[in-house]
Amino acid sequence: MTQVQEKASGIRGDDLQAITPHLVCAGAANAIEFYKRAFGAVEKMRLTGADGKLLHGAIKIGNASVMLVDECPDWRSFGPTSLKGTPVTIHLYVADVDAFVERAVKEGAILHMPVSDMFWGDRYGIIEDPFGHRWSIATHQRDMSAEEIEQAMKSMMPARGDGGC
Repeated sequence: MTQVQEKASGIRGDDLQAITPHLVCAGAANAIEFYKRAFGAVEKMRLTGADGKLLHGAIKIGNASVMLVDECPDWRSFGPTSLKGTPVTIHLYVADVDAFVERAVKEGAILHMPVSDMFWGDRYGIIEDPFGHRWSIATHQRDMSAEEIEQAMKSMMPARGDGGC
């Protein structure tokens, strides 16, 4: 990435060494405001077109970079609300999953899975933001070996009785 591209994206090149979600939203400017209130996001950049739609936005949630754009049917770019859902869940580790999820729900997120302790060592819950993006939120509680996680999973699965899905 060139220096010009780095400045144009609102995110430095070294911030993009991990997978960076680029969220398509119906109302991306409103999504940025939601993420600021509910997720504590910091806005890095916003480029608005003549029609008022967001052409490019960039935020940071903790150490995670996220880019946003408004839907654009001409580019075959649609968000989850237009598509009637999403097959993607964005995973985010935070310092206090309970407080994070509570704040997000107060700001309009839908709670899909209440926060609870999980067999793999995380405290974990799932929410959907008002723009249709699904987020799994976790706080790591304890390190476990692969064998310990497998044994914990096996002891949990019979209790559910549904094969795991």
